[in-house]
Amino acid sequence: MQKKGIISLLAAVAMVFGLWQFASQPTAAADEPNYIISTDATYAPFDFQDKNNQYVGIDMDILKEVAKRKHFTYTLKPMSFNAAAQMVANGQADGIIAGMMITDERKQVYDVSVPYYQSGVAWVVKDGSKVKSLEDLKGKTVALKTGTAAATYGKSLQDKYGFKIKYFNDTDTMYNDVVNGNSAATFEDMPVISYAIKNGMKLKVMNPNDLGNAGGCGFFVKKGENAQLLADFNQAFAEMKQDGTYDKIIAKYLNAKQSTFAGDKKDNNSVWGILTSNKSAFAKGLWETVILTVFGIVFASLWGLILGIMGISQNKFFRGLATTIIYTFRGLPLMVLAFFIYIGLPGVIGVKIPAFTAGLITLILNEGAYTGAFVRGGFEAVDRGQMEAARSLGLPYGSAMRKVIVPQGLKIMVPSFINQFIITLKDTSILSAIGILELTQTGTLIVARNSQGFRVWAIVAAIYLIVITLLTWLSNWVEKKVR
Repeated sequence: MQKKGIISLLAAVAMVFGLWQFASQPTAAADEPNYIISTDATYAPFDFQDKNNQYVGIDMDILKEVAKRKHFTYTLKPMSFNAAAQMVANGQADGIIAGMMITDERKQVYDVSVPYYQSGVAWVVKDGSKVKSLEDLKGKTVALKTGTAAATYGKSLQDKYGFKIKYFNDTDTMYNDVVNGNSAATFEDMPVISYAIKNGMKLKVMNPNDLGNAGGCGFFVKKGENAQLLADFNQAFAEMKQDGTYDKIIAKYLNAKQSTFAGDKKDNNSVWGILTSNKSAFAKGLWETVILTVFGIVFASLWGLILGIMGISQNKFFRGLATTIIYTFRGLPLMVLAFFIYIGLPGVIGVKIPAFTAGLITLILNEGAYTGAFVRGGFEAVDRGQMEAARSLGLPYGSAMRKVIVPQGLKIMVPSFINQFIITLKDTSILSAIGILELTQTGTLIVARNSQGFRVWAIVAAIYLIVITLLTWLSNWVEKKVR
């Protein structure tokens, strides 16, 4: 009964806050299965957004063709690579296609298709680098992308060549760390780095004719599950190889001009060009950020008020409970909490939680804890004489709190509430890690396509600054009105 209650509650929350997210997803016919497929959102030419903000790439075209031939539909879940892989391992998604190399370690966790692309790992330095061989990396720092086969290969060479390692969650940041000289080199799958260089990234492949860790990319499902989906993929892929469809897909992405997907130079070589050519994407990302912020702050404020009132209760149990909740959720990093709710929790309760809902719950719990702390402090800041005076006039404790203490305390807290609104707005950027397409994730997807990190992040920073400035003006106006 308790489990059913939890399931019903989560379903209700999902309907209220996540329903419109599914409206754009493909709807399965009555006789067609629908699968949830996760992918890396920023791994061109395998998986990325084109200039029309559509998900394209070698993986996407193969998946679309397999679904067409085998008569199933799918809901795509693009996010960071690690999160995408964990979704399948924990049963949140049915499969993953993300330029993911087939390794013996991964075969312990997943069942895998036949290889659909043969690749190898290149080691890469910036143009003009003095590093000419792997021996030159001794004592220097190498950048790797978390969870990838290229990272595993690079790590395997660390002891032999004596370099240090630092990890990144997205490809573009890793590349720019090398370009800017913070890292001496990186390791990357050859087709991915070739796309980036072709798109203007000032890097150089050092071993084009001697790639390391050569192997195949595969389609992965959780071990022991979705055998039919895996069989369908293998059969359809064999048909595609035989009739030439596969070769056309590969040629489409490896031989095409970069303007085909990234847009013309005028769309990418200036801040104004990037802004105008991606205005609808930026608008949607900003809207998602605003929606998350508004819902997050409203419910976090209500939750924080409850915690604050519990924190000054005469009942020791409620005071202790409030203190424990505030301590726990203030102490948890926001990203860890988001991953726990979105990826970890469904494996325990047996219910898949939509990304938007998981993000919203994360904000409510985290921001609500901070709100609860300053709400408790605001009530405690009201002079004790106010409560004593109210009680001496015959008011019960509850009435005294409601009519005397709470109004005065809320007046003290107004600046803190507005400040928390601004903090919540900025914290939504962390939720891009679980695939929510808010403003930061929008920027990440655009950079993955055009490799114009400086210009894109300048635009994103400016948008955040404008919105926060408007909120600051609002806070000053509200504070003056309240005083």
